[in-house]
Amino acid sequence: MRDVLRPVIMVLSVLAAAGAEASSHREGPLISGDPAADNTDVYAFVSPADPTKVTLIANFVPLQPPPAGVDFFKFDDNVLYEIHVDNDGDAVEDITFQFRFRTEVRNPNTFLYNAGQVTSLDDPDLIRVQRYTITRVADGRRAGRGTDLGTGFLTAPNNVGVISMPDYPGLAGSAVHTLSGGIRAFAGPRDEGFYIDLARIFDLLQITTGTPRDGTAGLNVNSIAIEVPIEQLTNNGQRPAGPTAANAIIGVWSTASRPQVTVLRSGQEPQVRGDFVQVSRLGSPLVNELIIPRGMKDEFNASEPKDDAQFLAFVTDPEPARLLTALFGLRVPPTPRNDLVQVFLTGIPGATMPPGVRPAEMLRLNTAVPPNRANPNRLGVIGGDLAGYPNGRRVGDDAVDITLLAASGILVPGFGTMLSDGINGNDVPYLDTFPYLGLPFPGNPGR
Repeated sequence: MRDVLRPVIMVLSVLAAAGAEASSHREGPLISGDPAADNTDVYAFVSPADPTKVTLIANFVPLQPPPAGVDFFKFDDNVLYEIHVDNDGDAVEDITFQFRFRTEVRNPNTFLYNAGQVTSLDDPDLIRVQRYTITRVADGRRAGRGTDLGTGFLTAPNNVGVISMPDYPGLAGSAVHTLSGGIRAFAGPRDEGFYIDLARIFDLLQITTGTPRDGTAGLNVNSIAIEVPIEQLTNNGQRPAGPTAANAIIGVWSTASRPQVTVLRSGQEPQVRGDFVQVSRLGSPLVNELIIPRGMKDEFNASEPKDDAQFLAFVTDPEPARLLTALFGLRVPPTPRNDLVQVFLTGIPGATMPPGVRPAEMLRLNTAVPPNRANPNRLGVIGGDLAGYPNGRRVGDDAVDITLLAASGILVPGFGTMLSDGINGNDVPYLDTFPYLGLPFPGNPGR
């Protein structure tokens, strides 16, 4: 694997010596009006605290301001949230983890979220709680064999403020649930761990002017996370012997689906019925946001990876690369951009490309590459850290800068420019243990 990446690392070193230095938020016309089902980020990485396991995270409900009462943000009871794993490279899910939520309002005669200090997940002073069920489905998410992994798990509550929840870290920590088979799960609010200068990126990529500002600083998201022993994700039920083993690489993406029919009723909860219809999809960061054109974004959200040939032209001739040339005169590799096909669709040969791969957009993780806990590089593989994006994606990986570097041609000998949006880290620390994303900001910080 290091031999494959040596040209990349050499180019990076030359550029560094010269002094160079929202993943999927509101990305489509339809999903921007349905934030509870809007999938914002997906992460897949070998767990640093336990390298025998893989952590899978999917975030939803983008750009949440913390003081969001009266009715704080939550998961939608009518949305089916899913994380998918393809372990044989055919672009079809082999394992799906389904999360279904149920909201309980204990006292409808108050406007409060909590009637007193909350010291436990099931504290009687919590007015609204959410419970969830996890189902593992094998061989097709709709027609496959389902196994109930547990029900009635409580989510972490919203971080209302220091008076209502004086020990929120302890409260949120108790929302990590241990399941059978060595699996752990978490659902609840987290800090928005995707850092990006939203203002300059979407102002014609003006990353070379002005002052960098993290556009997601101080905001929260809703996360579902599951930590699974590696052997439960591979195609032969065994841990891979090494990075080149045929069972080492998995593909990961997440979706949200709604029932086909929703009937609104005056003063009552809506009635829902019919089959589930997929309304959001996400694998690699920024693909739908920056690579897929506006007229195809809703189609991408509704599609399955096995049908991604219809989007191939947007990867081999990507608009961001053309903009880099038009706006800044940067020299980028000629089309077709097969280097980007490897990043976003097939995986990198000898590193994250599974045998017999069918090109499809998803995160590709080599589960036999150990985590780099001592000195992770935010630029992942491009920075010489083989445990980072695009080998899966860790919570601290700089998805924006990695995507800009890839678009500039950093993976092609003779090309590549050190580009950055200027935001090189998150506004709060990540956790050292599962679920790794940082604690959510409180509505009332008390200062």
